[in-house]
Amino acid sequence: MVAATCGLIFGYDIGISGGVTSMDGFLLKFFPSVYQQQKKDAVATNEYCKFNSDMLTLFTSSLYLAAMVSSFFASTITRVFGRKWSMFSGGVAFLAGAALNGVAETLQMLISGRILLGIGVGFANQSAPLYLSEMAPARLRGMLNIGFQLMITTGILVANIINYWTAQIEGDWGWRLSLVLAGVPGAIVAAGSLALPDTPSSLIERGREEEAKAMLRKVRGTDEVEEEFQDLVIASIDSKTMRRRWMNIVQQRYWPQLTVAVVIPFFQQVTGINAIMFYAPVLFKILGLGKQAALMSSVITGIVNMAANIVSIVSVDKVGRRALFLEGGLQMFISQIVVGFLIGIKFGMIGAETELSRGYATLVVFFICLYVSAFAWSWGPLGWLVPSEIFPLEIRSSGLSITVSVNMFCTFFIAQVFMNMLCHMKFSIFFFFAAWVLIMTTFIVIFLPETKNVPIEEMIFVWKNHWFWGEFIPDEALHVQNRTPARASPYLSIHASP
Repeated sequence: MVAATCGLIFGYDIGISGGVTSMDGFLLKFFPSVYQQQKKDAVATNEYCKFNSDMLTLFTSSLYLAAMVSSFFASTITRVFGRKWSMFSGGVAFLAGAALNGVAETLQMLISGRILLGIGVGFANQSAPLYLSEMAPARLRGMLNIGFQLMITTGILVANIINYWTAQIEGDWGWRLSLVLAGVPGAIVAAGSLALPDTPSSLIERGREEEAKAMLRKVRGTDEVEEEFQDLVIASIDSKTMRRRWMNIVQQRYWPQLTVAVVIPFFQQVTGINAIMFYAPVLFKILGLGKQAALMSSVITGIVNMAANIVSIVSVDKVGRRALFLEGGLQMFISQIVVGFLIGIKFGMIGAETELSRGYATLVVFFICLYVSAFAWSWGPLGWLVPSEIFPLEIRSSGLSITVSVNMFCTFFIAQVFMNMLCHMKFSIFFFFAAWVLIMTTFIVIFLPETKNVPIEEMIFVWKNHWFWGEFIPDEALHVQNRTPARASPYLSIHASP
């Protein structure tokens, strides 16, 4: 639970950004042209374009560019000093960024604070899923790892509630309070990480084998850990013989894991989820719900997001990763198509309609919630879980850094261009994201093997048994850690991909 709280800082920022950018006091101080634009009547300004500003979206997206860069530095700290110190660094950086944002008087101070927040997110997102996957037993790895995503959704919900409250405060105090309260999850992460023990894999990697065996006994609740311990030791020996980790990760034998580590976070972002969550209050405001109604709708989607995440926690180690990916993809596809039609019917291509009836607005919010819930039990948590469990130890921290970097770059890109896309594509932007959902669901059907209940150190057999990826893995890779296929035969038979 303590390690999973790293998700709070990511979630709080996702939730707080959109609410703050819909507050009049914030816009007046930093983006007066946007304030004036969104106050014009619908005849003078296309409803879809009222919040279209490159600098406004840079406020949101700059954090994720900083997170992308910092995740590569986090990889070295994670490997050399341990997972907990990377989490600690993330918490401290996030705390500093929150303080700077809370007292910001200029746009430069505001963006500088966002960059510090991004450094915190980059470090925490690189180390926390890795920590959770290494600590968890194979049979519970999905449930425990998804605790990270549960904290993300909790952070989003808390931020939405805070925004709803602070928006009613006159002047600058409302938005300043929203931004400075980001220091609370930052402090929780920084303080909590100091109390965490290192993972057995990390201890072995740093030559502390007796401590690692003791820790393995503690977290497994049994003294019968010799076989797992030897797997970790052998994996560590292989890891230490590897030089130029960033060069070796592109070797053909790692192509299956590398492909998934890049494609999964890319697909996670082109679902359009972060565009919805970042700009939910703004989007609902554009739909004519009014400021307070828009913020309340964001609170509702936040509650749905967190509640649906619990479905994934309960089911991921039972029904498996693939089933959740596929069901979630189908539900997101249908929901986005319906939302696109509902908005298109009412607003058309010029956004002439400025008010929605209560019933119509409720219908739009319902299908957006249906979309959010599907993401929350599929691509949301699994986008972090699957990459964290598929890499061998020798390239694990580097591989997860790639996942975080791709995720953050795509998040940055979507956040930066979403308002511009909405202005030009109008309601068809939902059809654009729906098309990507169809593509990524097809990818899961064809290329992703099932990984539930497989020990991390024996994941190589899952990839070798796959109809497509098996061709890239040489037979000698199966014996690198003195294992034989027979020893892992349950995983070869149970987890074969169709």
